[in-house]
Amino acid sequence: MASITIRNLDDTLKGDLRLRAARHGRSMEEEVRDILRTVLATSERAPDNMAIAIRRRFAALGGIELVTPPRDPMRDPARFDE
Repeated sequence: MASITIRNLDDTLKGDLRLRAARHGRSMEEEVRDILRTVLATSERAPDNMAIAIRRRFAALGGIELVTPPRDPMRDPARFDE
């Protein structure tokens, strides 16, 4: 089995972890293992394409149809030789 060391852990975070482990009746190490197992088992892989990620985030809101206004013909370019 592998081991990891977490440095520079905030004292408040460590205290919260200690309390959470005590509530669940296990050591801090076992609590961290459980948290990691839970998070890694339920997390979704982020899409590679940002447009797809944005579309998924807002899909539940539904889409809209925008009316494209008609375009006028292009004007002649300015002439500077007169």
